[in-house]
Amino acid sequence: MNKQQLFENIKRKKSFLCVGLDTDIKKIPAHLLKEEDPIFAFNKAIIDATADLCIAYKPNLAFYESMGVKGWIAFEKTVNYIKENYPDQFIIADAKRGDIGNTSEMYARSFFDELNIDSVTVAPYMGEDSVKPFLIYPEKWVILLALTSNKGSHDFQLTEDVNGERLFEKVLKTSQQWASDEQMMYVVGATQGKMFLDIRKHVPNHFLLVPGVGAQGGSLEEVCKYGMNKMCGLIVNSSRGIIYADKTEKFAEEARKSAKAVQTEMEEQLKAIL
Repeated sequence: MNKQQLFENIKRKKSFLCVGLDTDIKKIPAHLLKEEDPIFAFNKAIIDATADLCIAYKPNLAFYESMGVKGWIAFEKTVNYIKENYPDQFIIADAKRGDIGNTSEMYARSFFDELNIDSVTVAPYMGEDSVKPFLIYPEKWVILLALTSNKGSHDFQLTEDVNGERLFEKVLKTSQQWASDEQMMYVVGATQGKMFLDIRKHVPNHFLLVPGVGAQGGSLEEVCKYGMNKMCGLIVNSSRGIIYADKTEKFAEEARKSAKAVQTEMEEQLKAIL
């Protein structure tokens, strides 16, 4: 899915919602535990309930890796289910990979060759040669961590060099030498508020993956006010606020209600550009 196709999907669905599949075996409804694959059963129900309201799904690898082989199987089944049944969905592997070149090459091979996923989140700390192996796939996306939503983001990302340039700004400026806005996106946390203005000074045309709306307290209105561009330029993720809206047998129905509430707000925000 290229940039224009992503925008067309946003316009068609009047949504830029990404549903985060941060599926914790200890938090899913108890009645699912009798299923052969409880994680996949939960994900399938959530996907079926929300697919018309969102444009992307983002499974967080940690939640699957924590279950060993069974978790990886559930992850792969989830990805394949989305691709087979909802091919208009953009799939993000939230893996935050990034290592020396030959190791990154193996990570890229696993997500892009083996699993054929649209995009993967990558940590830029080790520099160009740790990111480039993901960029040899011209039809895939790299989503680079820039300014995250967690409290500890201030420990490093906002530190300044002698010229007053903050680390996240250096990441934005330097990484644009590696790929264009047709192949690279950036992670910017919804809790950063007006900092989106600073982000957009450096990357006015890139798509931003924005976690932190909902349970983490980020404001969708602020994100749109300061971060939206003429192609929307936002993929806003909500995980816990949607998938754990209910823990009874009505969990999928309640997840849909939560997703619909976010989509309705997004539709209103999109009126400014559509």
